[in-house]
Amino acid sequence: MRRKFFVTGTAGFIGFHLAKLLLAEGHAVFGFDGMTDYYQVELKRRRHQILLQNQNFVAAEAMLEDRGEIDAAIDSFQPDAIIHLAAQAGVRYSLDNPYAYLSTNVIGTFNVMEAARRNKVGHLLMASTSSVYGANDDMPFHETEKADTPLTIYAATKKATESMGHAHAHLWNVPTTMFRFFTVYGPWGRPDMALYKFVDAILAGRPIDLYNGGDMYRDFTYIDDLVRGIRLLIDAIPERPGSPAEIEEGDSLSPVAPFRIVNIGNNDKVRLLDFVAAIEDSLGMKAKRNMMPMQMGDVPATWADAKLLERLTGYRPKTDFRDGVAQFVAWYRDYYQK
Repeated sequence: MRRKFFVTGTAGFIGFHLAKLLLAEGHAVFGFDGMTDYYQVELKRRRHQILLQNQNFVAAEAMLEDRGEIDAAIDSFQPDAIIHLAAQAGVRYSLDNPYAYLSTNVIGTFNVMEAARRNKVGHLLMASTSSVYGANDDMPFHETEKADTPLTIYAATKKATESMGHAHAHLWNVPTTMFRFFTVYGPWGRPDMALYKFVDAILAGRPIDLYNGGDMYRDFTYIDDLVRGIRLLIDAIPERPGSPAEIEEGDSLSPVAPFRIVNIGNNDKVRLLDFVAAIEDSLGMKAKRNMMPMQMGDVPATWADAKLLERLTGYRPKTDFRDGVAQFVAWYRDYYQK
């Protein structure tokens, strides 16, 4: 059945891939993106050009903080569900420009939530991040554990949106799912992310910076796996339970709201040095390595427990990081003709 999905951040890495998947299924997608210059705008416009080739895709270019624009777009489209992916991203950039995160991630997200309430959408889905786990060291990370020790303003703003989302769902009965992304990578990725930067530097003969001497672990999640998880969660609509006793063990469903948090990760941790080795193998080149100390606000490891995602959808991300890296390298070489 053809449905209407309003997706924020469709010129971004994840939003682009999700919109492509929804359009391939025959659904109508309204894309909303601010085209900010946090990284090269040309890459964002190229993504949107691809989406606009499909007659079921329409888009508006405006900032989330512009309440009038977001209201007008959602009111006119009358979506069945809203998937809110737009945000000011980047852990390290939040050290230099924290106000951008407060404006976009907090105010902008609340504007989306209010539009969802007013339009009585069937499901509001919003992106969070594994960074909210902060200083937690009991891994793999479970959705039901406390996430009260964020280490960056970026992580703190995402934790704030989770708290706002819960309160909003409780007050207005808007079914809300928030997903915590782990280290997402793949074709059409962001230039500020490690894989993109490493490939670019190795091909140019520049050294790559390896923080903590490369002794770090990440739950690398391939983009196709991630958007498949989001797509399946659209149909896993949370319902307010009649009593806490109805909530299964390990489920993050709120006892007082139609609200749930779900990890979307590869359910594994990979050492950064092994990830770099996979890049070297795909490129057929060795990297020059610049060993650096741990950077402020960074964490030594992330690792998702993805059992709840599998329980809700029957799906678990499974792409091996070596295969995913090879797919990115093939895209990068083709896109930049290198």
